[in-house]
Amino acid sequence: QVSLAESGGGLVQTGDSRRLSCAASGSSFRPYAMAWFRQPPGKEREFVAAFSRYGTHTYYADSVKGRFTISRDNAKSTLFLQMNDLKPEDTAVYYCAFDQRIILSSLRLPEQWDYWGQGTQVTVSS
Repeated sequence: QVSLAESGGGLVQTGDSRRLSCAASGSSFRPYAMAWFRQPPGKEREFVAAFSRYGTHTYYADSVKGRFTISRDNAKSTLFLQMNDLKPEDTAVYYCAFDQRIILSSLRLPEQWDYWGQGTQVTVSS
């Protein structure tokens, strides 16, 4: 069992950068696969970026590749999402998700992840 809490959202302008954090508590951090998803207004939740279990590989949605970077601090049990060159279409509620058993082919599917944070709003103004 793990509890997740995102922070770092807010209102930014096009081209700005922002770093989101996801603090994990309640369980050993390293064995989990970890991901960021987002849900734009009126749309389905979508995959943004992920670490496979133990952080051996990273994966990105095409829409954020080259602009966003997922990283982690194992000592602080915290997951990050560095977002650069933000665009209005990045506006969404951003969620972190953890799972201990997810397989690689399911990483991009939100319904396959067990643990979720409450979300943090990122709004990018044009």
